[in-house]
Amino acid sequence: MKKPISVSLLDLAIITQDSNATETFQKTKDIAQLADTLGYKRFWLAEHHNMAHVASTATVVLIGYIASQTKNIRVGSGGIMLPNHSPLVVAEQFGTLETLYPNRIDLGLGRAPGTDQPTAEAIRKDFFEQAQRFPQNVSRLQEYFSTENATGKVRAFPAEGLKVPIWILGSSMDSAALAAAYGLPYAFAGHFAPKLMIQAFEFYRENFQPSEYLDKPKTMACLNIIAADTNEEAELLSTSLYQMFLNLIRNDRKGLQPPVPSLDDIMNEAERFHVNQMTAGTFTGNKEQLITDLKKFIDYARIDELMVTSPIFDHQAKLKSIQITKEAIDSLNTILI
Repeated sequence: MKKPISVSLLDLAIITQDSNATETFQKTKDIAQLADTLGYKRFWLAEHHNMAHVASTATVVLIGYIASQTKNIRVGSGGIMLPNHSPLVVAEQFGTLETLYPNRIDLGLGRAPGTDQPTAEAIRKDFFEQAQRFPQNVSRLQEYFSTENATGKVRAFPAEGLKVPIWILGSSMDSAALAAAYGLPYAFAGHFAPKLMIQAFEFYRENFQPSEYLDKPKTMACLNIIAADTNEEAELLSTSLYQMFLNLIRNDRKGLQPPVPSLDDIMNEAERFHVNQMTAGTFTGNKEQLITDLKKFIDYARIDELMVTSPIFDHQAKLKSIQITKEAIDSLNTILI
């Protein structure tokens, strides 16, 4: 590490077992307010659909709510799935958010549907055509935010002339190539698809083209981090995360499950292989363990920013994990910078 690294939070508004959306939104607010107080840089929410245990379906609405309940932290999307939406409507929505909460709104864009195929088609009949047009739609979105569009036949109010940072999000080389070609910051979904993360970052840095938005590459990795007072407690808490991914590959739509003493009795070898692949971007432990492990990762990945998601069943344990994680990053920055 050669420079201070900021840390941010990604929250999926995951509904835990025997809970509901109302309680989940209250918990999401608590998490955002704690992150704001602790000095986290960003708080992003992700767009998902047709998932009974994920409450962030109306992502823009939730971003506005969280921005209204916090003071300094940047609030945004991690991300908005652009093929689901008209670029004009996205510009209008985020222009409105930026007007209400100046210099606090981020717009992260993804290409995937954030759901299954039938739901993607229910959201937008031409979704798959629009997914192929993702680069052109990013350009159109940029046009709507530009002052040059003042002479256009179709204009986005109040977005026009506002500088809402656009991030390209992804888990593949395609997203790295697009972010590099457009000169935009690049965030990688290492919390569920870490396999190509380092390769994608290297390609992005090597092929980056400076733009009016960014003069040099800017990378962010999203990781799962489960922190606690002891390594043993963190390992126990992390079993909820592994069950979440197990249920994902089984297409078993349960709320986030409580921790279990052992995962051996609930998944077979093939399932464990797939779960381990998806969760390779996971760090667990106490503060000291995180300092050691995160330093190695940050040095290796050469990222500019770190984003954290922490699927933890118990709300108070999750709040504590977020605090310990911030302490670990602060210690890294103090020791090494």
